[in-house]
Amino acid sequence: MFWSCYLTLGPRNDDNFWRDGYLCLLQEATTAGMATINSAKQETRRILRRLKADYPEVTCALKHESAFQLLIATILSAQCTDERVNIVTADLFAKYPDAAALAAAPLKALEKIIQSTGFFRAKAKNIKACATALVERHGGKVPASLDELVTLAGVGRKTANVVLGTYFGIPTGVVVDTHVSRISQRLGMTSHTDPVRIERDLMATLPKKEWINFSHRVIHHGRAICKARKPACDVCSMEKFCPRIGVKA
Repeated sequence: MFWSCYLTLGPRNDDNFWRDGYLCLLQEATTAGMATINSAKQETRRILRRLKADYPEVTCALKHESAFQLLIATILSAQCTDERVNIVTADLFAKYPDAAALAAAPLKALEKIIQSTGFFRAKAKNIKACATALVERHGGKVPASLDELVTLAGVGRKTANVVLGTYFGIPTGVVVDTHVSRISQRLGMTSHTDPVRIERDLMATLPKKEWINFSHRVIHHGRAICKARKPACDVCSMEKFCPRIGVKA
């Protein structure tokens, strides 16, 4: 590509030679880049069609009755299964159903309830601090703003995306958990392992209206078919076109 641009431009002593050559290269690179993006978007549409067919009705696996309960459950879900979190929060929310109640709870009592979720001391400290901040700064309500959510204890971009997308229906990004990370790599939707870079790749090819349910569907797919250790590729609806990147034969 490099010399093809310059060989068509005339003598090198021409004042416009290097400028025009650069513009030619830029145009060719842009064209190639757009072709790659368009190809990725076409492949993404095919993946979306299969996921929608396989999992037409999807919801968040974390049980909740309010934005506050979803926020706390998502904080507790770090390095823990959703099933375990649902067992723990049934007891937690029975005792402390809202931000005011949780903020006033003794730290040791919280640690005892959530102990089985792992990292319970740090999590207990975070959920209590989070509830306290909600009471003091937001009248006990969960703000529907990414910038405000990520200032709360224990809340990063992933947790904020879960709450905003699932409860408020606001697509601020793509939730990247272990299932989404693993499956998006296997499908060739990203070559990265860092959640932030994976999210950027997915946001670039997924239609914004699909950001919320894409993650829900992929999580369901990861639990049912595309498991971490032994994916059931022979019964997967995407078996014919999945590149199976990183999957051992």
